[in-house]
Amino acid sequence: MPHASDPHHLPHRRGVLTAATGLAAGLGALALTGCSSGSPGPGGAKDDGPPRRGGRLRAAFAGGGASESLDPHLGNLFADAARAKALFDKLADYGADLTARPRLASAWEPNAGLDRWKVTLRKATFHNGKPVTAEDVLYSYRRIADPGRAFRAKASLEPIDLKASRAVGKRTVEFVLKRPTAEFPNVLAAFGAYIVPDGAEEFDRGAVGSGPFRLVSFAPGRSTVLRRHADYWDGAPYLDELEFTVANEEAARVNALIGGQVEYAHELNPTTARAHQGKGQIEIVRLRNSAMQAFAMKTDRPPFDDKRVREAFFLIADREELIKGALSGAGEVGNDLFGKGYAYYATGLPQRTQDLDRARSLLRRAGADRLKVTLDTSAVAAGFTEAAGIFRDQAAKAGVTVTVRTGSKDSYWNDILDSGTLCCYRSGAMPIESHFSQRLLTDSTTNATAWRHKDFDALYRQAQSTRDERDRAAVYARMQRRLHAEGGFLVWGFADWIIGTARTVRGVERTAPANTLDWARFDKVWLA
Repeated sequence: MPHASDPHHLPHRRGVLTAATGLAAGLGALALTGCSSGSPGPGGAKDDGPPRRGGRLRAAFAGGGASESLDPHLGNLFADAARAKALFDKLADYGADLTARPRLASAWEPNAGLDRWKVTLRKATFHNGKPVTAEDVLYSYRRIADPGRAFRAKASLEPIDLKASRAVGKRTVEFVLKRPTAEFPNVLAAFGAYIVPDGAEEFDRGAVGSGPFRLVSFAPGRSTVLRRHADYWDGAPYLDELEFTVANEEAARVNALIGGQVEYAHELNPTTARAHQGKGQIEIVRLRNSAMQAFAMKTDRPPFDDKRVREAFFLIADREELIKGALSGAGEVGNDLFGKGYAYYATGLPQRTQDLDRARSLLRRAGADRLKVTLDTSAVAAGFTEAAGIFRDQAAKAGVTVTVRTGSKDSYWNDILDSGTLCCYRSGAMPIESHFSQRLLTDSTTNATAWRHKDFDALYRQAQSTRDERDRAAVYARMQRRLHAEGGFLVWGFADWIIGTARTVRGVERTAPANTLDWARFDKVWLA
């Protein structure tokens, strides 16, 4: 289940920003041209040489079986996201630093109250030659927000009053919001918020988007073949064709890559990467800071309704040992906060380290010095079962008995949302603001730590209605100081996202976390 995460430094001036500035921001009039396809992406190695056109790249992903669809609003898997990115565009997408970068939108500008945003579209066409218009945008968003459907981006679009929003020209949309929203561009970049033609409902037999590739064939659970869209607004892809193949087991993806059946294998585990790194057979690409690794404590029930117990658990964790043992060293330590390296991340807080004496003292004061807890885990994500075992042994040194309970891969994420008291948790890339809104507000639908505090909610609303970026950052810093002191996420690390490629593949971005703009960016990849 994909998510999102990486750095985010917004510019400290308003006005029109051009592509030459290298900045993409939220407030004020913003206009950036798309990146030229005439040069390799920044992830390409220095010896990649000039891009060359031609060839078919085959990319292996874990898939969703016969239920797979090319409807870009339905996708939940990484394979869905990669296919949607190839066929469709969003108004914006997240850069490597998780700021919103313009895609089909060329500019956005708020009113003084931050509750109306004017979005201007660039000149772009769908695969059938029709221009992308404001009506297509409004249709797409209203389709996603339909209360009778279960589209992934629906919650992200909630701030928009879509009945009041309107087209004010062929390529201009005025979005009316339900409340002041300083970081509205994050809504435009939301996972799954793709623009489709007005009235489109059938995608699997004839998907028409405005993305860099057009559909040739689609066999759910097996293969999707796409061909270069020569008139793509951001420059035609280098590849002639792109094929997505399904290989659900990691070993199958690796073997297909080594055997030459595919040139790109998504989501390898750290052990595989270590075995093949530098051996010359395949290339290993590590997307740093892609996945937060944590234990989630339910703050509304014993024993974690006592903040002293939560602090004790923060101090039990030996983060270095967890990184080495659960991730084979493929990551970096966390500090009990989401979004290390992202915009607004509270870098000034001291790095927490293991302190078993203080942990035992806190537990005694909380009347929990013989504490017994159950830690839920599953093989649903790399390193989960290993992390649970390591933490169990660390907790024993503080006099805490942890019983590890292994759950079903199929139902784990639903099971841990409301049940249990302590569980293994991970998240992919998203802005820190999105992490707050989706997981830490009283009415957040994926509030795995049951963190519900009206004063914390009020700080979030204050941040969202604060136009000045520095002032907004100060509010976010207050929120993070509180979470660091007494929150429910024990964030022990940030894992690399690992991809394998054939040695002939060039132009793969090496700094973009999973789910950001340049992840799975096949229009910028070529075959040497």
